[in-house]
Amino acid sequence: MTAGFAPAALRIGRVVAADTLREALRGRLPWLLLVLLLAGAGLSGFIGALALTDTRATQAALLAALLRCAGAGIVAVFTVASVVREAHDKQAEMLLALPAGRAVWLLGRLAGFALLAVLVALPAAVLVGWHAAPAQAALWSLGLLCELWIVAAFAVFCALGLGHAAPALCATLGFYLLARVAGILRALAHDAESSSRLVAPAADAVAFLLPRLDTFARAEWLLYDTGRGADAAAMLGQTAIYLALLTAASLVDLQRREF
Repeated sequence: MTAGFAPAALRIGRVVAADTLREALRGRLPWLLLVLLLAGAGLSGFIGALALTDTRATQAALLAALLRCAGAGIVAVFTVASVVREAHDKQAEMLLALPAGRAVWLLGRLAGFALLAVLVALPAAVLVGWHAAPAQAALWSLGLLCELWIVAAFAVFCALGLGHAAPALCATLGFYLLARVAGILRALAHDAESSSRLVAPAADAVAFLLPRLDTFARAEWLLYDTGRGADAAAMLGQTAIYLALLTAASLVDLQRREF
């Protein structure tokens, strides 16, 4: 019985991941990605017409900033909507009938959303790679993908815990924005003129608990070719840690529920 459990669990996980990705592809995701690609190309031409010097580097940096935010928003919306829709359709009750258990369902869903993040990151990687050095564009694309994976995992955690799309989406976007500016808040809190006994420790705690998304997919890599292998290692390390923590938290919340 134990020998056949792992293949069955793997098969169920693949089915759940495929269904998750198929659900997104049957929706408006392909059209949204096409619009994102065309809008990015048009914006790239507009920026190139305005820039006087370093046209390609300027195009890459501005496109990177816009596509990064757009990608995070798309992943957050589709992930939250998918999980909440499944809960409202009472499909979550089918978890009890799965022979592999709820953990396999959760991992399958996370794998499906990870594939969704790859599809979202692909147009951004193509557009940025067209205007930047290949090595720096590849490093930036890796950072974007890691960022989207963290956003997807946090969106699953919020959607499972809150059960409604609006608060889950607000929490996910709030987490993303706070993680993006945590480093800036920490620097301001430690400013000699404005720091206090409460503000500085609070800013340190926030920066410690949240992933440093401000160090992911940095525009300066595209402008000045400053990205190095150490940056990739740091991004991958943070991504592994936070994906493990968010997966464990989602699994604990899922296991305690009674359907």
